[in-house]
Amino acid sequence: MPLAALSSNPAAADPPPWSGPLSTQGRYLVDAHGDRFKLKAANWHGASGTWTGSGDAADPANHHAGEIAYQTPLGLDRVPVDTVIDGLARLGLNSVRLPFSNAMIHDPNPVPDLPANPALRGMTPLRVYDHVVKRLTARGFAVILNNHTTTSRWCCGLDGNERWNTAQSEQRWQDDWLFMARRYAANKRVVGADLYNEVRRNTFDDPNWGWGNGMDWQRASQQVADRILTEANRDLLIFVEGINWTGLPVDGLPHGRPTLEPARTLSHTLVDSGKLVYSAHFYGYTGPNHSGATGIGETHDPRYRDLSPQQLRDTLYRQAFFVSAETGKHYTAPLWISEFGEGRNTTDPASRAWFENFVDYLAETDTDFAYWPAVGFQTDGKGDGWSLLAWDAAGHGIDVLDGTDWRGPAWRRLVGAPSHTGPVPAAEHWSMLNLDHADFQASRAVRAQPDWNPGARKGVCPDGQRLAGLAHTGNRGLCTGTLPAPTAYITVRDESHVDTDWASGYTKVQCPPDHAVVGYGVTGAAFSAVLCGRSATPLGRTGRTVWFDRGDNRPAGDPGGDFASGNYKGQCAPGEYVAGVAYTGRFGSSRTPDALLCRLVVVSGDSG
Repeated sequence: MPLAALSSNPAAADPPPWSGPLSTQGRYLVDAHGDRFKLKAANWHGASGTWTGSGDAADPANHHAGEIAYQTPLGLDRVPVDTVIDGLARLGLNSVRLPFSNAMIHDPNPVPDLPANPALRGMTPLRVYDHVVKRLTARGFAVILNNHTTTSRWCCGLDGNERWNTAQSEQRWQDDWLFMARRYAANKRVVGADLYNEVRRNTFDDPNWGWGNGMDWQRASQQVADRILTEANRDLLIFVEGINWTGLPVDGLPHGRPTLEPARTLSHTLVDSGKLVYSAHFYGYTGPNHSGATGIGETHDPRYRDLSPQQLRDTLYRQAFFVSAETGKHYTAPLWISEFGEGRNTTDPASRAWFENFVDYLAETDTDFAYWPAVGFQTDGKGDGWSLLAWDAAGHGIDVLDGTDWRGPAWRRLVGAPSHTGPVPAAEHWSMLNLDHADFQASRAVRAQPDWNPGARKGVCPDGQRLAGLAHTGNRGLCTGTLPAPTAYITVRDESHVDTDWASGYTKVQCPPDHAVVGYGVTGAAFSAVLCGRSATPLGRTGRTVWFDRGDNRPAGDPGGDFASGNYKGQCAPGEYVAGVAYTGRFGSSRTPDALLCRLVVVSGDSG
């Protein structure tokens, strides 16, 4: 195969025109005009790690002694930046996941000489990153910023980069994200913040999802996401990857890959609805209970490549694909498989079959994707094995479409697969509120006002949403959309606005006319108050009482999904709003919600 094989592939046009920013409608990403924008991406890595320079047959899948701290996207020492972008366009891509490390942001030293890009001479790694972002977006590519590592080295084992706060403070991590979000805020083709890569166990501790402590990835990602959207760049999509690995891979000890399974019962509710994207990584050499390590600890656990085609599909659905397949739930969101891949030189039949099956499932489910990696090294006509594009020290290259790569047909199937295109109908947003550990006020308007229930933990729906359901115990709530953002708010702690005895014998709090419940407070485990938002349009008065003190009482069809797993819960029907809450007891933890007053959103002829 000639080293100049890239030249045998015809040039491809840059991505079709589109307008940012991007947002979400149900399971789809949409552009500024409301049209589907499917992420057909690859990872252009290098700025998150170190790698050897020109002339070395380096394998970027491994850490090498004597590496040079380039901290720049791969290939820039070998070909001009636009030559790499030409290759990305030729592959049919429209977007790039661009990893960086926190160390890269703060490195004041100029990068080593990049002979193929003399204009970059003397730049810091961050300025080189800026240049790559500028060229990608000028050519029409969407860019997703990816905080891949903390220190600049290859991941992802026991390397000090296991969590967002393993080698740095959480405050530093948040501040770095605000810096990066502000830095590219004017560029609407920088579309997303991928918060952290492959959160996993370090030597001593597991990450968790929802425990409320310093290792709680659900909490940390929620908090930094809201800070990014509130303080730095309201236009960015927020990409939250599931937990990659827990437990020590030692026989007899529990270990596994939670991925996005915890989101089914505890999802994210961002201050801006329509900005959340979930992501996950899958490789054939890992598995649902297999880290991919080569040690003795997981010899009895199957890898993904060991599963039958149906087992693979079932496992993928359970671990990640449910978030986009199951519409109308609090966890419904676009799914981005932000890493997957296989080697050009792979001969193992099981690994090849896994790749073919996985690509076919991506195509069948119309799922957004980003291959790992886009760019690598090659010497003597042999690539590093995994990359789609590779150049040698003389600038001669090969790619996955050169006619000799067994992955080529699968790649063509993937980028050319039928997809939903054009306008995406508006989808109703469903959101969870979670007061397990702290306030959860997802409303910009309410956050800007004085404390509406001092001394209590408070949950408030995102602006434009109203409370739809409440748990008997467990402090969970469910919100939904369709009402304009309230024009004013009032806290209600007593029965002063009760207009009929809709829950005889129970203490009731009720909103004034034309107000809907948008928030609630708890003190300890005791219900304490509701926050009522005044509607910009009249609300109906026709209503009914929904009891949930002895079991679930929710509409058929599971709208919104189970927002309080393991607890009784009540929920109004679609087209209704919560006008009041009834509870037992007057003091202490016995003050638990028992009934909702559900009234029609649309005004009817009935006044009561």
